[in-house]
Amino acid sequence: MSDQELRRIAHIDMDAFFASCELSRYPELKGLPMVVAGGSSHVPRIREDGTREFSRLRDYAGRGVLTTATYEARALGLNSAMPTMQAAKLAPDAVLLPVNFELYRHYSQLFKAAIRSISPQVENIGIDEVYADVSSLPGDATEIAQQLKSAVFAATGLTCSVGIAPNKLLAKLCSEMQKPDGITVITMSDVPSRIWPMAAKKINGIGPKASAKLESLQIKTIGQIAAMSEAWLVQHFGNRYGRWLYRVSRGQDDRPVVTESVPVSMSRETTFERNLHPVRDKPALSEAFTRLCERVANDLQKKGYTCCKVGIKLRFEDFKTVTRDLTLSTAISDAKSLRLFAGKCLKRIDLDKKIRLLGVKVSGLLRADRVDQTDSEQFTLDFDE
Repeated sequence: MSDQELRRIAHIDMDAFFASCELSRYPELKGLPMVVAGGSSHVPRIREDGTREFSRLRDYAGRGVLTTATYEARALGLNSAMPTMQAAKLAPDAVLLPVNFELYRHYSQLFKAAIRSISPQVENIGIDEVYADVSSLPGDATEIAQQLKSAVFAATGLTCSVGIAPNKLLAKLCSEMQKPDGITVITMSDVPSRIWPMAAKKINGIGPKASAKLESLQIKTIGQIAAMSEAWLVQHFGNRYGRWLYRVSRGQDDRPVVTESVPVSMSRETTFERNLHPVRDKPALSEAFTRLCERVANDLQKKGYTCCKVGIKLRFEDFKTVTRDLTLSTAISDAKSLRLFAGKCLKRIDLDKKIRLLGVKVSGLLRADRVDQTDSEQFTLDFDE
């Protein structure tokens, strides 16, 4: 038996995570089409009789996109990243809830702690999904998958779908096969019958451009890629990507589960529901700018990092995007310092048009416990500082 066959890698993916978190707060919405997209104006209101009154998609006006949708909403054609106004035309009566990232982070922490209680070898890959190396755990793969699901449900009250396979590539593919609340286990011998019929774009790493090129070559499934020679794939997709396509189409992936990784950067951004004028809307811009810096600082501190580089991103009403960054002489992680240096970046941009999007990014990350910390200065801050 090969080393790959001896490995058992689990991919655990929470089901409609943001929507499920919201349903834990509002159980009366279970079974109804519901989306998460609105701002604070769409917080449910309490009626005189004590029941809650929810906003509907028809109440939305703006340029935002859906963050998530329940499975009932997906059945109506709604999906994440869809423009909210487009969704309102398809399902005007669907319930609309505001985004609540504090709630989602809370449930994410509970979910990941539950997985680590079963398997300590866990790789964090998103707020609602992880890989776990369960090779050394006793029991067959289906039993292990059920243990993982049970632990998550006990900790959160939410369901997840689990795929277990000889590697990360296959585990991620099979976790989607029986969503929601499913378990899928495959081995290398299952690849021809269960993986090859899947659409090529299902493989993480085959993006829209590569998918379009494959289709132009009359290739739509993973099996059709696997039917091609390595030389043919290299000829059409280049040496590196062509060889990668050859391997992954055959279910080959030797990447380990990485239990600790250093992030390259952290960022937060917001798209305004209407374009904001740099002068007339200065208070709203200043508030949004400060809030973004506070959220980035919170991310740094929660994960134990400092940064040596601060940057900003602006997208104007004409969709032109501008970025500026500043390298620092001292590592920082507090919101006031971030706000100061992000403000210095902002001063290097001509603010002569209305602003559609604002973002703050930090990079050059260092572990906080390996940096000599000094007291931060107290700064007076302003949007145009």
